Amino acid sequence: MMRGARWIAVLALVGCSARPAPVPVSPAIHAERLHAAGQALTDVITYDIFSPPQASRIYAYASVAAWEIVRQADSTTRSLAGQLRDFAPVPAAPRGDSVSLPLAAVHAFLTVGHALTFSRERMDSLRTAAGAPYRAELDAAVYARSIAYGDTVAQRILAWVGQDKYRESRGYPKFSVTQTPGRWTPTPPAYMDAVEPNWAMLRPLVMDSASQFRPPPPPPFSVAAGTPFARELREVYEVGKSLTAEQRAIAAFWDCNPYVMHVQGHTMFATKKMSPGGHWMGIARLAARQRGDDVVRASEAYVRTAIALYEGFLSAWEEKYRSALIRPETAINTHIDEAWQPLLQTPPFPEYPSGHSVISNAASVVLSELYGAQFAYTDSTEQLYGLPSRRFASFRDAAAEASISRL
Repeated sequence: MMRGARWIAVLALVGCSARPAPVPVSPAIHAERLHAAGQALTDVITYDIFSPPQASRIYAYASVAAWEIVRQADSTTRSLAGQLRDFAPVPAAPRGDSVSLPLAAVHAFLTVGHALTFSRERMDSLRTAAGAPYRAELDAAVYARSIAYGDTVAQRILAWVGQDKYRESRGYPKFSVTQTPGRWTPTPPAYMDAVEPNWAMLRPLVMDSASQFRPPPPPPFSVAAGTPFARELREVYEVGKSLTAEQRAIAAFWDCNPYVMHVQGHTMFATKKMSPGGHWMGIARLAARQRGDDVVRASEAYVRTAIALYEGFLSAWEEKYRSALIRPETAINTHIDEAWQPLLQTPPFPEYPSGHSVISNAASVVLSELYGAQFAYTDSTEQLYGLPSRRFASFRDAAAEASISRL
């Protein structure tokens, strides 16, 4: 779906005026501009079809850039320097009113996003649009210094990004497909290669390593009646044949497969959706808006959620390719019913653990700490894809539903 133009308009119009504002801009406006930038980045990530782990990396580093700037407006906050692996302090902003921290933060956020995505012209347009209302409100010299400071911090962040072993991982061997019983193999309809088999080799931000929180191993592969694996496989098969309307709605709401292939005769085409991480970044945005967070607190919600998502994907992917467990679709088609199909398209990576379950619960813990264990909200993030909103009594409830949606 192409929504870049819509978000360019939003970024340009929020708080825009034809001449310098006679009074300071409302704090709510600064937060809303950060929210618009966050949604704009999600739109570009969706358009560029980044895999879920890759998307989490973009969110994490862009959010760190914004936080390290805007947090300087609040003396009670802490820098992430010394808390995140290999992360040194960024240069401090000039004192006084010589820069706009909200403008510098949004600019740095989108500049890091620009460097880590593919649609550079689209991101250039978004950065220009994001600066437009500030250009109308600020003295020209203040505007220029703010953009320059945002660029300085973004370049420091990108130098740090360059040390995370992402580039090196592009040259590592691909996943080796074999006919070993119980081992993952590509699934229909596109039989795509395994996504990011070497992701766990990237630098963690807070964990000791991707294996620090390794889960218990999955049940040993066996289709013999009564074995744990066979029982779980049969459950997937039986549930899939008799889904209720509510189960279908839950599955669709938490699908978040960024690239779904469709086959019609000899024609194959794809549809795009945001990743699971994009969904939870959207939930963080909903919570910040609901509580009326200023730009500092909104940025804190983004950066803490994004870091949790990034670490969650590192942990989940480490186990996925360590155990390399076969997908139920493959096992059911081979051993139970060759015509059976899952409700949702099987994504191209091993089965265990459920990535949705890992990252959703990680995000829910962070958001619960920020907003409270009983923070009720309506999740409207999937309306962009024609799905109705869902109401949750807490972030943990949402994470539990995201987890069971994978069944």
